[in-house]
Amino acid sequence: MKIHDLKPPEGAHKSRKRVGRGIGGKGGKTAGRGTKGQKARSKIRVGFEGGQLPLAIRTPKLRGFNNPFRVEYQAINLDTIQESGLDEISPETLFAQGLVSKGALVKVLGRGELSRKVTIKVHGYSASAEAAVTSAGGTIEKIPLPFKVRPAFHGSAHTNR
Repeated sequence: MKIHDLKPPEGAHKSRKRVGRGIGGKGGKTAGRGTKGQKARSKIRVGFEGGQLPLAIRTPKLRGFNNPFRVEYQAINLDTIQESGLDEISPETLFAQGLVSKGALVKVLGRGELSRKVTIKVHGYSASAEAAVTSAGGTIEKIPLPFKVRPAFHGSAHTNR
């Protein structure tokens, strides 16, 4: 058996109905489209609603998810603390240096080296930052967040509901 000998089994392939080929036989004249009207004349794309804004476009699309209780921190790395030259780090001292914005929740991250003893009081810190500060002989302390229940996040929330 060769490739040119292959063919589908009997009755598996049905040839399509050829319509609009004259009045002899079925499918002549109106070719199964009825008489007159838009659908009888030419192609109409799927979802077309006669010029009205289609349902697929009218309905709002759900684009992602915004957690309303997200807590946004401003990150400060160890190399920034090392360069600042401060021995006591708090959100107020970082604001005075211009490293964070006013009233920001500060989180210390572990990028960089720390070669001196520092006292850090911030809202959050990573495990690598804690290890680096304690190995340098310093202390790191977590300040409680200024709210008990997380406030609603006022970022770019979607309004198309």
